[in-house]
Amino acid sequence: MKLLLTGDVGGTKTLLSLIKSVPNHQSETLHSDRFNSQNYSSLKDIIQQFFQEAAVKLGYTPEVDTACFGIAGPVANNTSYLTNLGWQLNGNQLQTELGIEQVELINDFAAVGYGVLGLDSADLYTLQVGERQPQAPIAVIGAGTGLGQGFLTWNYDHYQVYASEGGHTDFAPRSPREMALLNFLLTRHERVSTERVVSGKGIVSIYQFLKHNSPEPTELYQLLQAWEGGDHTIDMGAAIAKATLNKTDEAAMETIQIFLDAYAAEIGNLALKLLPYGGLYIAGGITPKLLSLISSCEGSGENNRFLHILKHKGRVSPMLDTIPIHIVLNQNVGLIGTILHGSYLQQARNKGK
Repeated sequence: MKLLLTGDVGGTKTLLSLIKSVPNHQSETLHSDRFNSQNYSSLKDIIQQFFQEAAVKLGYTPEVDTACFGIAGPVANNTSYLTNLGWQLNGNQLQTELGIEQVELINDFAAVGYGVLGLDSADLYTLQVGERQPQAPIAVIGAGTGLGQGFLTWNYDHYQVYASEGGHTDFAPRSPREMALLNFLLTRHERVSTERVVSGKGIVSIYQFLKHNSPEPTELYQLLQAWEGGDHTIDMGAAIAKATLNKTDEAAMETIQIFLDAYAAEIGNLALKLLPYGGLYIAGGITPKLLSLISSCEGSGENNRFLHILKHKGRVSPMLDTIPIHIVLNQNVGLIGTILHGSYLQQARNKGK
């Protein structure tokens, strides 16, 4: 049986998995490994080493006919470029070099879109049960390094995923405090996108805004000064989140509240644009870490602050009442997506033979 190769390719790490995919059955992972991307000159080199390791482990040389990779960057015409690695990726070229019939590159957030189709209840925290409509559009959004957005629509017998650059739309402040934040950011940037606020980098920017007029020498503020001085070994966003969860810095706590409010509002904007009655999934690395704050945001259900802001859309607010809204807890959702999409590609191609 020909196997499936899937992976998550990023500037820091590359995760690869060798999959045995059987129609109508759960896929089996035969071998998986993690590589430091910066130690290699190309994705091809990593794959070749992976195949050698897999052959030793399995006792035979794996035969792969399909590969699907989620790429941390824009993908066009089955090509992508990873700036910080200097890698030019070309799926068609990899097919020739590796002897694989089909190699497909997809944006990493498109992989998340496919991945939500493979999640179960244990992988999710449900904010609103709603009333799911089969074959209705599905929306995905996730704050992490940036702000990913995408959507899925039904296409004959399966969902088709479309990546989006919606995180780069203009930031729209909703209060005097957010307007002041926007004006602060405009002194630093020619244009302020939603991603400038709703992302890991955005958390740091909000904290800088709050401390700009009240620079009390707290421990966290001193850490910020070191970070601003060039010590980027400091994960400033994580430090702010930690101080918030531990309640050790008032400005950090206010920062995360501003962040969550802006995040909820943007999720609601996406919901209005797509009306995803098939489900709205909130992914990304930040949300699960702040789940305790989101779930305890001044109440539960309709009284929850996060959900209230998400759905606070004036006269059209009732249109969001029946959308199922979930937070994705499973951080392997992107890998799940490459497996699901790769399996579909493999099966579709084999049907045509």
